[in-house]
Amino acid sequence: MIIVEKIIFLRNVHLFSKMPLNGLEYLAGAAEEAIYSAGESIIREGEYGDSMFLIVDGEVRIHSGETDLSVITKKDYFGELSIIDGEPRSASASAQTDCLLLKISNEKFNEILKLHLDSALAIIQALTRDLRNERNKKTHE
Repeated sequence: MIIVEKIIFLRNVHLFSKMPLNGLEYLAGAAEEAIYSAGESIIREGEYGDSMFLIVDGEVRIHSGETDLSVITKKDYFGELSIIDGEPRSASASAQTDCLLLKISNEKFNEILKLHLDSALAIIQALTRDLRNERNKKTHE
């Protein structure tokens, strides 16, 4: 993917949708393409995470051991919690189909939080919305 394609893609990912253009440009330059074949492990529960992932194409199975938690698809993301809080991965992720992902390292993610305050605020607001929505879902179940 060229930088412009990455910027357009990132703009359509919920976590980064409100991020200003300068932050998206930085993030697009920092994001590396990663390809995984169906069945391949991407992250393992209990490992310390050094990156997060965005799904450009394909499906990713989120699981704890053999228990399926969810299947996520294009424009979804995973692995963000470990790069934010430094704790071990709370679940595993495996490619359910062949996948094209963008990988953002902990180092690059932290740089954007430090250097682009407006981008950091947009990310925090998106994560807060996600947590609030998740809590509301559990309350209504």
